[in-house]
Amino acid sequence: MIMTLPDTPALRAFSAEDLRLELACALYQHGRLGKVAACELAEIDLFSFQEALHERGLPSADEASLEQDVAALGRLFSA
Repeated sequence: MIMTLPDTPALRAFSAEDLRLELACALYQHGRLGKVAACELAEIDLFSFQEALHERGLPSADEASLEQDVAALGRLFSA
């Protein structure tokens, strides 16, 4: 996908990598992308993405994903 942005002074300060990360964080925050897809968009690993979320004061998990994690752990450790 190619996205054309206006050539304004405000946007010139951002690298393509910065813009991908900001877009990934925003889409994740609004529930439009999951973590894996957001990492792929930003072209960074999961730990770096979680750090970026933390730097922006954004939660790295929501209630639904925590419930899924707890359920998965329950399945893994049930005997």
